[in-house]
Amino acid sequence: MKIALIGATGFVGKAVLAEALQRGYEVTAIARNPKTDIENSRLTLKTADVYNVNELTEALKGHNAVVNSFNAGWTNPNLYNDFIKGSEAIQQATKQAGIKRLLVIGGAGSLYIAPGVQLVDSPQFPAEWKAGATAARDYLNIIKKEEELDWTFLSPAINLHPGTRTGVYRTGTDEPVFNDKHEHEISVEDLAVAILDELENNQFVKRRFTVGY
Repeated sequence: MKIALIGATGFVGKAVLAEALQRGYEVTAIARNPKTDIENSRLTLKTADVYNVNELTEALKGHNAVVNSFNAGWTNPNLYNDFIKGSEAIQQATKQAGIKRLLVIGGAGSLYIAPGVQLVDSPQFPAEWKAGATAARDYLNIIKKEEELDWTFLSPAINLHPGTRTGVYRTGTDEPVFNDKHEHEISVEDLAVAILDELENNQFVKRRFTVGY
């Protein structure tokens, strides 16, 4: 499988890149300024602006799937608008490139913690994360209307942290996957396992899912 990975230098993107290469995939890391310390014959770096649909389309052509780990920048004052704009551009470019499979890594803010109540709207949700989480929630509603692509939207665990790769996790759909301590957590390494597993098994096509221990 040939994967185009957008956001390969980010927290999640780095883990996805490592997992994909470990599985023997060919990966193209796409960014405005792509850089990595990894040297691998199956890794290609390509420069593209995610906001430029035509430029991005050219970079995506020839791949079997697109993994969108795009982040508009947590300190970006225009984070909400840029996240929506970039995500929609990636969605459009994927179609224009003739690729059917798109996996979007969103946020946990859109998970329901009570009937009709999403995490991002709860009083305890950190203010500094609200713009990004709201953008990811609103983009989920946008991509739900997408009929042409075989899309999947992944909400990471509420507590996503560096750790180890166990290869073991549980899946859910619209609600957090709590453990016996009422925690929803996973390592970024196991999140990457879940991402690549979904690309291989296609269990959540045209759906959102989440993972946790």
